[in-house]
Amino acid sequence: MVQAIGEDYRRAALDSPTRALLEYAEKVTREAAKMTKEDVDALRKEGFSDDAILDATCVAAYFNYINRMSDALGIELEEVFKKEDKQKGG
Repeated sequence: MVQAIGEDYRRAALDSPTRALLEYAEKVTREAAKMTKEDVDALRKEGFSDDAILDATCVAAYFNYINRMSDALGIELEEVFKKEDKQKGG
C-alpha cells in the first residue's frame, strides 16, 4: 500500500478519508494560495478534527519549506534517495 501511495496515490486503493487527506496535502503543496474553507470542510466531512487538519497542514507546509530550502541551497540528496527518485522518474 505504501509503495502504491508513493507511486501515485490517485491509483491506490484508499479509503475516502485517506484520499481526501492526500488531495488536501497535494493542494497545500501545489496551490496553497488557492486553498478555501471548502478544502477544510471536505476534511471535516471525512471525520477529521480541526486539530488533525492543523497537524496535516503543518506537516505538509513544513516538508514544502524544507524542500524549498534544500533546493535553494543546492543540497544534494543522499545516494539512497537519488536511486529512489530515479526509479520514480524524477
